[in-house]
Amino acid sequence: MYKQLDKVLNQQIRLAVISILIKVNSADFNYLKKNTKTSQGNLSHQLKKLKEAEYIKIDKKFVNNYPKTICRITNKGKTAFQNYVETMKMYLNINE
Repeated sequence: MYKQLDKVLNQQIRLAVISILIKVNSADFNYLKKNTKTSQGNLSHQLKKLKEAEYIKIDKKFVNNYPKTICRITNKGKTAFQNYVETMKMYLNINE
């Protein structure tokens, strides 16, 4: 029997964001926008969903009078990603 996939991560942009943050631990908004190849509005919406699920923390500050948004993956986000990957392996019948 297959487990349910995480509904938060089972969305392309959110999964991409978590995949990036799992490697770099934190990234700014522009870095995520460039690497996910999505629009500013869509990325903002997806980051909000990840924050609501407590998978990421978002810090906003000003640097040289410009707003800067930094996203960091949380322990809950790391665990959710690892569970998502394990569930996908089950779907793909990958045994390690």
